[in-house]
Amino acid sequence: MELNYKQYSSDGAPLLILHGMLGNFNNWSWHSRRLAEHFAVYALDMRNHGASPHAPQMDYPTMAQDVMAFMDQHGIDKAHILGHSMGGKIAMQLALNAPQRVLRLVVADVAPVEYQKGEHDDIFSGLDAIDLASVQSRTEADKQLAEWVDDEIVRQFLLSNLVREDDGFAWRINLPVIRDSYPLLRAAVSGEAGYHGEVLFVRGDRSDYVLPEYEAAITTLFPQAVIETIASAGHWLHAEKPETFQRIVGGFLRGEA
Repeated sequence: MELNYKQYSSDGAPLLILHGMLGNFNNWSWHSRRLAEHFAVYALDMRNHGASPHAPQMDYPTMAQDVMAFMDQHGIDKAHILGHSMGGKIAMQLALNAPQRVLRLVVADVAPVEYQKGEHDDIFSGLDAIDLASVQSRTEADKQLAEWVDDEIVRQFLLSNLVREDDGFAWRINLPVIRDSYPLLRAAVSGEAGYHGEVLFVRGDRSDYVLPEYEAAITTLFPQAVIETIASAGHWLHAEKPETFQRIVGGFLRGEA
C-alpha cells in the first residue's frame, strides 16, 4: 500500500507524523511546518484515512507495516516518529517491531494499553446518522452531528472528512471499516523485547488516555520513556496547546531535553 503524504522539507533527519483515528495529515499542518525548520517532515495519511487507499484490514501490526513500507519506498532507513492517539499506537508498534528503523519516538496522549470503554461509540453513531443524501452543506451536517457530539471543535475535526462530490457529499474516510475495526484500534500494542531507544510520552492533564496506572505498561515496553504533562490540555493537546506542545516535542527531537 502506498500511503498518501505531504513532505514539508528535505533538510535534516526524517520525521514521520502519524495522525489519530478519523484524522488526516492536514490536522498536523501547523506543527509540520514548524518542525520542518529542523527536520525533513513527512506527514502521512493512514490507511482508510485522508487520500490513502481503503482496505478491509485495519490493525496495528498492519498499519505499522504500512509505515515501514513507506520508509522503504522513499529510501528512509531511519526516522524520528511522532504519532497521536491511533497514530501513537502505530508508532509504538513500529518501534517494537523494527527498533533499528526509529531514531526518536514521540507518543502523544496514548498508552500501549487496551482501552476498555468505547468513548467513540457516540461519534460513530453520529457520523452514521448524518443523512448524506439530503445534506446540502457542512452546516446542515454539523447540526445533525450535534445531536451526538456536543463539542464543536470535535465536530469540525470530524466533518473535515466530509467532501463534496458531483452528486453530493461523501465521506473520504472508510467509515464502515474504521467503525468495524474499532475493537482492534482499542487494543494494546505488543513486543517481546521492548524498545530501548529514547521515547517521549506527552499527555494532557485533562485527558484519561495516559493515567498513572498505565505508567508500568509504558516503562515495561519503553524503559527509557520520559512522560511530560501539558497543563489545561485534553486529548487534542497539540491543537489545544500548540506552542507548549511544539516546545516540548521539538526540544526532545533536537536532543535539547
